[in-house]
Amino acid sequence: MPMEELFRLLSFGPDGWGDQILAGTWLTIRLALVSAPAGFVLALLLAYGRDRGSAPVRFLGEAFVTVFRGLPELLTIFIIYYGAQMALTEGLAVLGLAPIEIGQFAAGALALTCVFAAFAADVLLASLRYASGEPADAARALGLKPLHICLFIELPLMLRHALPGLSNLWLALIRDTSLVSVIALVELTRASRLAAAATREPFLFYGIACLIYLALSLISAFGLARLQRLVRRGIEEPR
Repeated sequence: MPMEELFRLLSFGPDGWGDQILAGTWLTIRLALVSAPAGFVLALLLAYGRDRGSAPVRFLGEAFVTVFRGLPELLTIFIIYYGAQMALTEGLAVLGLAPIEIGQFAAGALALTCVFAAFAADVLLASLRYASGEPADAARALGLKPLHICLFIELPLMLRHALPGLSNLWLALIRDTSLVSVIALVELTRASRLAAAATREPFLFYGIACLIYLALSLISAFGLARLQRLVRRGIEEPR
């Protein structure tokens, strides 16, 4: 392909696809940045509920993890996008309220949040049981209150112990954002597919998408490595 044609296809404006690729990349990043923190909070609640909750709470936590770990991600997205919309509409109709539509972005982010939380819950549960052993026993022996033990002993140790596993889940989440294209969200993969279909240059646009995903993964890996060093430095004893 001549360089002039290549630059034209990747340019910004009416003659190129740069705007769509950039918008799709930004949507991919937004999905990951929304889903990961929400999934982490939900996973933390699931970990504490499964470890210290009552029998019904433990059952619900185990059921949530089992369901969303066992379902394919695509099926989870379909169920939340279509099933949750139908359930919400029926529930509001019973209450005599007007229906509320769940947007594509909200449905995709919610599905990714549930999947991320289901896998992260097991990572955090193992980390919680590690942190609530001897370190927590020593803190209780010193007279620390349960809230202080949770905030200053268990959570820092949990983060240090769970960070490698959570890092892998974050990288998997970036890849899983491509699945929301099935509900017509124009993220990076769908934008590349549309550009490839319109220009008949699949190798070019899918190659660009691969490079962008790789760049996002490399940037994430660098940032997570820095975070892991920071966490270790913050809680390890000085030499």
